[in-house]
Amino acid sequence: MATKTVKSTKSKSETKVCCGTARDIPLSERDAAELASVFAALSDPVRLRLLSIISSAPDGEVCACDLVTPIGKSQPTVSHHLKILFEAGLVEREKRGVWVWYRAVPERLDSLASRLH
Repeated sequence: MATKTVKSTKSKSETKVCCGTARDIPLSERDAAELASVFAALSDPVRLRLLSIISSAPDGEVCACDLVTPIGKSQPTVSHHLKILFEAGLVEREKRGVWVWYRAVPERLDSLASRLH
């Protein structure tokens, strides 16, 4: 990925920033494909809601069993959407007994947000 040198307005130092924003540095074909896959994962309202619920969980993680009711979809449908979020790298999962617990990947979300600024 390309880097960009940014001059700080508060100090006279320069900072190297990896992966400038889409406005600063044109996306490579690889970067565009990666971003498109993440946006595809986020293009569904159910997945956006799931990510929002998981990201805002007080304990930082949510059991898949607790996501069915707030989403109002069947368990297989919720599991399908969670799998897509996992494959996009937006959530991590951990199996505990018969249940799977999900937590957001803040670095991935921050990286995505920084590419849009």
